[in-house]
Amino acid sequence: MLNRRHLRIKVLQTLYAYQQSEDKNVTKFEKALLKNVDQVNEMYIWLLNLLVDVADYTSIDADERSRKFLPTERDLNSNLRLQDNLFIDTLRKNEKFIDQSKKYHVSWSFDPEIVRQIFHKLRDSEQYQAYLDQPSHSIAEDKDIIKYIFKKIILKLPIVDQAFEEKFINWQLDKEVLQALVAKTFKNFASHDPHQNKLADLTPNWEEDKEFIIDLFVLTVRHSEEYAEMVGKKTKNWEADRIALMDTLIMQLAISELLNFSSIPVKVTINEYIEMSKMFSTPKSNTFINGILDKILGELKSDGRIRKYGRGLNE
Repeated sequence: MLNRRHLRIKVLQTLYAYQQSEDKNVTKFEKALLKNVDQVNEMYIWLLNLLVDVADYTSIDADERSRKFLPTERDLNSNLRLQDNLFIDTLRKNEKFIDQSKKYHVSWSFDPEIVRQIFHKLRDSEQYQAYLDQPSHSIAEDKDIIKYIFKKIILKLPIVDQAFEEKFINWQLDKEVLQALVAKTFKNFASHDPHQNKLADLTPNWEEDKEFIIDLFVLTVRHSEEYAEMVGKKTKNWEADRIALMDTLIMQLAISELLNFSSIPVKVTINEYIEMSKMFSTPKSNTFINGILDKILGELKSDGRIRKYGRGLNE
């Protein structure tokens, strides 16, 4: 699930692209921001489809083994239990999953080797054999083998990483979020009735979060000169070309959030952007940004420009 930090990162990425572009059409970049977020959901649906395709590969593998020149008795009597996996079956029938798969035109047929490699690695594992030997057939037990496929095979196979990196520029950055979304799906799918099982929500409240990221981006762009001037006054002893662009954008976003979002505590805003600087800027940027923002915050408070409503929000 995307939390506010992930969403702030999406805004930072979009703001960086805007600053680097000669095209200053803000509406165009608003759409790009929303698409950046939506691609997390698209990757999520691609991952779920990959799980379905691995289960479906059971029959393909059984057919290939039966056609061997000298098939063994085991080759001729393949266990197709995975194809009838209860979790996979309810996922296949889930209306939202079906609609989203169509929306994104999901199909792993562009590289059959991916599904083949996953299944063959699974087929040779002790966990898969134990699954086939289980006498019972509950949805909880069926989820366990799918969890194994996802965590121990899909997330660790280089061919899967390569496929996602080629299709989605933010795959590595969003990978942790996607793991959480899939884990939430396992938790949500507890019924044999497909209508009772829900896919994971991308954010806790998308309408509220959508408004937050659009407003944060637009307001930062609109007041960028003012915010740049604030930063400039506090960095007079620094040569402009020594201050990384990413540092400047992070500070502008922080200032925008401090001034324009009355329900977000000051401490949360400062901490969030310092943490983001550790991820996206130079090793010493977090200390630099912390010092500059602290000075700017003090001045904004003195001028009465920080307006937070609620206990402890100004701390």
